[in-house]
Amino acid sequence: MPPTRFLARAAVLGSAALLTAATALPTASAASLKAGAPTADPAPGASYKAAHDTLGPQRLTPVQRRISAAKQAAAEWTFTGARALAGYKLSGALHQSQRTSYWCGPAALVITQSAHDEVGGRSQQDAANLLRTTTSGTAWYGIDINVPNPTGYPMADALNYRLPGAGYVPKALPYTPTAADKTAFRQHITHNTDNDYAIAGNAWEVPGGPHLVGHPNIEIFHWVAIDGYNTDTGAGEVDYLDPVGGVSTSVISWAGPVPRSAHISSDTLTTIMGGRGYVW
Repeated sequence: MPPTRFLARAAVLGSAALLTAATALPTASAASLKAGAPTADPAPGASYKAAHDTLGPQRLTPVQRRISAAKQAAAEWTFTGARALAGYKLSGALHQSQRTSYWCGPAALVITQSAHDEVGGRSQQDAANLLRTTTSGTAWYGIDINVPNPTGYPMADALNYRLPGAGYVPKALPYTPTAADKTAFRQHITHNTDNDYAIAGNAWEVPGGPHLVGHPNIEIFHWVAIDGYNTDTGAGEVDYLDPVGGVSTSVISWAGPVPRSAHISSDTLTTIMGGRGYVW
């Protein structure tokens, strides 16, 4: 994704509203101010996100709500049965470095897809065309792509179009993800990995907040493929593939120290995705 605030701000890149089973809610910051609502210490960078977000509420379609509920039940069962072993279990996604400064979305799409069908080297141009990626990046929400029954979530729609039957659904996160959000993410990456699927994560990194490995302390909207977890569930770590890894510094000035794959605390990654979310 573009490394500058200007390009990131120009894109229709999503909302921090929570998704519900019936109707869309106001943004997370507004919801937390309701009289009597429980409060929590804001995540690092949450106030910045609340002040700079650009979109209002999101909505899941009825089909997405049904799939989400079914997948959540399965994910809880999978996570309960996970054994505390040692090491990482990976879905086998194949890394690609993004071809332009704003093609992290297309690269993340082909990486995430490759975890299940094990086909690498796909065209990022084709992925960019499908996702309707622009020089401002790939939208989290608000863009209908050219697939049957588009939902406004381009990454979810593209993955389901390319992997029929996969049942990918978006999970929006508030600016400050709750303990329940963090637990759900652990359940979701365990479920997806165990079923040979990766997760497409939409990071929103901001000054003063946590960052992905090797990323500078600036505002960055960025797609990654999350492709595994530490089977020692107590460690609470996940593995992800970063499309910036391997990119020339002539394309992205800060790309040099960014690894192609990295381990990170699942709670930290959930916080980084706060205000956007992930597709699982």
